[in-house]
Amino acid sequence: MPRPRPSERHDADADQWRQLTEAVRDAGQYPTLAEAERVTRIVLSALGGHVIGDERVELARVLPREAARVVASQIPATRPLTASEFVDSVAARIEGATPATARWDVSSVLSVLADQIDDNLLTRILNHLPPGYALLFGRAHLSPAR
Repeated sequence: MPRPRPSERHDADADQWRQLTEAVRDAGQYPTLAEAERVTRIVLSALGGHVIGDERVELARVLPREAARVVASQIPATRPLTASEFVDSVAARIEGATPATARWDVSSVLSVLADQIDDNLLTRILNHLPPGYALLFGRAHLSPAR
């Protein structure tokens, strides 16, 4: 099977990025694709500092190339943020955002991301993050019965 030409790979990468941002636009009910893309970049950038090690590598491998670049280019955080602190950190990056609007933005992006990655990878990512992130990814956090 012949390898795709660079222009064909670029088109496929651009299509995958567009599909991701269109899914975020739908989930977050953003008025434009540009707004959804801006929010996606901000949230993925914030997430990139908190997903580390093998999970970060695997996440970057399954994301569209542009999203992978955003995640992988972040310096690992010096300390893990609680889910609430994470939302606040995103709010600080978005002009005019409140904690409520930032939570909407974070959940819009992370719930789409959760739908696009393997459940095993999502579980591993959540296991490395402080409690509370599962809800941001649109998942319930169930504790094992004792």
